[in-house]
Amino acid sequence: MKRILLISMMAAALTARAGDWRQFRGPSHNGVIDDPALPVTLTPKNLKWSVPLPGRGLSGAIVVGDRVFVTCSSGPSQTRLHVVCLNAKDGSTRWHRQFWATGRTMCHSKTSVAGPTPCSDGQAVYAIFSSNDVVCLDLDGNLRWLRGLTHDYRNVSNSLGMASSPLVVNGVLVAQVENDSESYTVGLDPATGRNRWRLDRPKAANWTSPVVVRAGGRALVALQSSKGITAIDPAKGEEVWAYSDGASTIPSACVSGGVLYLPSNGITALKPRADGNTPDQLWNSGRLQLATASPIVVGPRVYTLNRAGVLTAGAVKDGERLWQLRLKGPFSATPVAAGKHLFFFSETGLMQVVDTTAPEGEVVGKLNLDDQILGTPAAANGALYVRSNSKLYKVAK
Repeated sequence: MKRILLISMMAAALTARAGDWRQFRGPSHNGVIDDPALPVTLTPKNLKWSVPLPGRGLSGAIVVGDRVFVTCSSGPSQTRLHVVCLNAKDGSTRWHRQFWATGRTMCHSKTSVAGPTPCSDGQAVYAIFSSNDVVCLDLDGNLRWLRGLTHDYRNVSNSLGMASSPLVVNGVLVAQVENDSESYTVGLDPATGRNRWRLDRPKAANWTSPVVVRAGGRALVALQSSKGITAIDPAKGEEVWAYSDGASTIPSACVSGGVLYLPSNGITALKPRADGNTPDQLWNSGRLQLATASPIVVGPRVYTLNRAGVLTAGAVKDGERLWQLRLKGPFSATPVAAGKHLFFFSETGLMQVVDTTAPEGEVVGKLNLDDQILGTPAAANGALYVRSNSKLYKVAK
């Protein structure tokens, strides 16, 4: 009887964590989840709560179990750094930790020192800020370690602000710190914050985030830059393969069905090879143009959002443009997807839900939050969590 009870408790715990959103673009690094409970036809009743935040930011929220984590920065020069944990049910504050920035806090007036989305391995939360300060806290808010990367690498400089989001893969915390001066990516020990490895990177401003690609049962980290994209072994930081035909420095690549969709000359579809050699290029389409939002793949189609707020659907098999739909923008946030629906948040706070199975795409739901939204939302357990420069919102059925 005790064994059955233990198994039931373990199963319940796994189910509770199945809906986690632990990093930028969620569990599969591509913004897509299997959650039929997300709200589609919207009314003001779908806004379950909104809570004020202690500072600005464009970092997305992450969700671990019943806890929602978000970062902020405050003060005239944004030198005060915040990590906040909220209860998913009602938005009440579980804990709030504050730190002083040790690195440069200069950034564009539209962005924030709290630019990168934090990440979690289910045991701790790892937050990196544009000041290149990295903080590790356990889920109860206890500080495990804090590291100011600028103390070790003093020439890091980007006057517009940093925004690359970290991830944890195979027990290594990977962070891209790429800029016009001392540009690098580090693999940190999640337990101590010390370097496992450091990799020199192209000296150019870069706001893209790393993604995990798999081939032959092996997990690699793909690092995107203006030069292209490089896959590295996360254990050693060693290059495995590289694609060198250039890429965007704002929207990040995504992976779906074993194919890497890279913002390069529009969209370039790459198929990683099990032997570790340079991936095969399946196709390139210059008609699938992007602006700030990263591409997203739903079923047989890849979707891009251009500077004019036009959503374009392309075929994943060959990149052929299938249809276009103009949305009310402008947009900075990358959309998320569940089932046949795409969920968009504009910079003015307008939420728009698109049915991708309609012949030319169709907006089937709208909700105006009337707030500046720049960060990519999180989707977990039937709800969307979206942050503005002043609040965190929960939208659900």
